[in-house]
Order: sequence, then C-alpha cells, then structure tokens
Amino acid sequence: MRGARAVLSIDQGTTGSRALVFAGDGRLLASSYQEFPQYFPEPGRVEHDAEEIWNSVEATIRQALADAGLAAGELGAIGISNQRETTVLWDRQTLRPVAPAIVWQDRRTAERCDELRNTPVAEQIRRTTGLIIDPYFSA
Repeated sequence: MRGARAVLSIDQGTTGSRALVFAGDGRLLASSYQEFPQYFPEPGRVEHDAEEIWNSVEATIRQALADAGLAAGELGAIGISNQRETTVLWDRQTLRPVAPAIVWQDRRTAERCDELRNTPVAEQIRRTTGLIIDPYFSA
C-alpha cells in the first residue's frame, strides 16, 4: 500500500453494514455503521431487501470517508467481508433484485436438503463444492 493514504474495510453483516477507514500506518481514522431490517414472512424463513443492504453499504462508505476527510480516489485498497451464504438473484437487464435475499438463517429448503442427503448426488455436491448439503448454504 505504498503511497496510499488509506484502506477502506467494508463489513456487510446479517443485521447491518459497517465501513472502516484505516490510515496507511494501520490507525483507525473513521467508522460508520447502519442497521437494516430482517424480514420473517413465514416461520423458518428469513429474508432481506437487497436494495436496503446496498443502500446501507453505500451510506456507511460515504459517512466513513467523510468522517476521515478523504475522497474515494485517495484509497489504496478496499477489503470486503459479507454474509457469505445469503443469496440474491439479480436481473441482468434491470440490475435489480428479482426477489428478496434468502438469508443464511432461512430453513425453507430443509426438507429438500434431507431428500438430497440420501442420494448419490450428495457425494458429488460435497466433492465439487467442499460443502455438505444443508439449508445454511442458501444457493
């Protein structure tokens, strides 16, 4: 990161988004956090509005950069961590989400996962992905 003034770290979590700006020497310059709602349309289902996630990430980035007194062009790097197993399907043409995000806590596929665990495809999925069949892995 030679010559860069700062690094932006984005932590997009299950209940909120955080942006942190670090100086080149590792000092924390600014931090911003914004929560967003989880939706529970039925028992066992947990969803997010992908637009709300996007807006919270964007807002925390803008706030953290403003608090640090920096412009985006002064960043030397950006690091991102996220919910991992939460799944969002986007429309390629409109660039909008097709449906609510299915959160990693959602259990709607539990019955189907139980069915697949007892078939030859279970081992193929494990070999291909390194994962066991479980509703935790939304996709």
